[in-house]
Amino acid sequence: MTTVAKEKKTPEKPEEAKAAPEEATPAPEAQPEKEAAGQAPESPGEAKEDAAAKLQQELDSVKDQMLRIAAEYENYRKRSQREKENIYPEATAAVIAKFLPILDNFKRALACESTDAEFRKGVEMIYKSFLDTLAQFGVEEFGAPGEAFSPDSHNAVLHIEDEAYGENEIVEVLQPGYRIGDRVLRYAMVKVAN
Repeated sequence: MTTVAKEKKTPEKPEEAKAAPEEATPAPEAQPEKEAAGQAPESPGEAKEDAAAKLQQELDSVKDQMLRIAAEYENYRKRSQREKENIYPEATAAVIAKFLPILDNFKRALACESTDAEFRKGVEMIYKSFLDTLAQFGVEEFGAPGEAFSPDSHNAVLHIEDEAYGENEIVEVLQPGYRIGDRVLRYAMVKVAN
C-alpha cells in the first residue's frame, strides 16, 4: 500500500510537472472584490455617488424620525391643553358646590330677626360679597316660583293638586339651584303643582 501512495504523488512525466507551475492562475485574494464578483472596478465618481446616495438615505431617515417626534410632541401638547381646559371647569364646579351650603346658611341668618342692626348689616355685606364672587365665576341661581318644572334642573320633592296653578308649575322653592353655564352645580328642590 505504501508503494502505491508514493506512485500517485509523483508525476508520471517530468515535463508536465514543470509546466504546471507556469500555468497556475493567481490566487483569488490578489484580485479586487469587484473583479472577483465579475464586475468592473468602480471609478472614483461612482464611489462618490454611492456614498452620496447612502448619506441622502440616512438624512431622509433622520428627517422622518424628526418629523414623527415633532408630530408626537404636537399631539401631546394639544391633548394636554384639552385636558387642562376640561379639568378647570370641573374643579371650579366642585369647589363652588362645596360653598353652596355656606350660602344657604347666610340666607337663613338673614331670614332671622336680629336686634343688632350693625351685626345684620355686616352679615348682609358678607352675603353680598359672596354673591358677587360667585357671579364672577359665572354662577347663576335658578328655580323661582312660577317657572315651569324641568327634570334637567329641578328636583321635585313635593307635589300638590291645585287648579290655581298651571301644569308642572313650580309653586314653592325649598332650596334654590345653581349652575355655571350649562353645568348644574345643585338641582333646585321644589314643590310642583298638577
